[in-house]
Amino acid sequence: MDLEEQILRYYLKAFSITFIIFIILFFFYIFYILNKNIVIKKNPITINKGDQIENVLKNNIFDVTISEITVVKIYLKIINFINKKFYHYGDFNIQNESSLIDFINIILQPSNVLLKITIVEGWSQNQLDLELSKYFKDFNTIPYQNIIADTYHIQKNMDFETFLNKLNNFKTNYFKKNRNNELNNKFNINELMIIGSLLEKEGLDDEDKKQISSVIFNRLERKMKLQIDATVLFAITNGKYDFNRKLLRSDLKIDHRFNTYIYNGLPPKPISYVGKKTLDILFENNKNDFLFYFFNYSLNKHIFSKSFKEHKKKLYEYRKKL
Repeated sequence: MDLEEQILRYYLKAFSITFIIFIILFFFYIFYILNKNIVIKKNPITINKGDQIENVLKNNIFDVTISEITVVKIYLKIINFINKKFYHYGDFNIQNESSLIDFINIILQPSNVLLKITIVEGWSQNQLDLELSKYFKDFNTIPYQNIIADTYHIQKNMDFETFLNKLNNFKTNYFKKNRNNELNNKFNINELMIIGSLLEKEGLDDEDKKQISSVIFNRLERKMKLQIDATVLFAITNGKYDFNRKLLRSDLKIDHRFNTYIYNGLPPKPISYVGKKTLDILFENNKNDFLFYFFNYSLNKHIFSKSFKEHKKKLYEYRKKL
């Protein structure tokens, strides 16, 4: 081996060692940068659609350096190449004393700032529309039978379609969970939602709903008209329930498909949104022998009877005291 070849090998070896040391130091430097604590300007931070990562860092972190921005850009490119991950837009909670890697990992996920939307059982569509308008610029009125009233947590800036899918999935999973209940042998899901809505508008509390649910089952089994006042209110007000007087006997004769004093069986659709708790009560399939009830304003409760004769007697005694 001649001298020139020895010198060449020496320089190649020296270069290789230097290059390896450089790579090691470079990765240590990146590790240091990514794990360095940062100070957030405000919390939560906001990333708008289309914001460049450089502006995201400058707008939300105190004293961020060019080298830190460069490292984050490189790291995000690697992450995107390997896992096809992009940073999201929206609001994010990021605590002080977090590191840059913590910051990146948070914005690579959907917004962690959650909003709470409560759909109240027994609400009308107008009431839900008013609530939805607080969270969504564009939304559609949701039919009563499509969702279950409950409290839902959503990411800020979630679009309406994603929210609606969340509600639909909740309802689907709820009825899957209860698919072995004996009520499914008598009623389909839409009918159960209808019965639930009647309980929402008629029942005063959980116990009251249990009793009324059994009355509904008993009357349906005997092919009796349900004669539920809430369906008359729905018919008269077109589902708005903006009624400022008591029902009259003449109201009970209104010819409307939802009026259960006129038409046999269940109304064609629910008359309000139905809550999960009410559906749970419904699936208990409470049994009693009651067929009639009326509301006693003096006692602020429903009075139940097993026969029309008993019902008339109790009603007469109540009216006599008025």
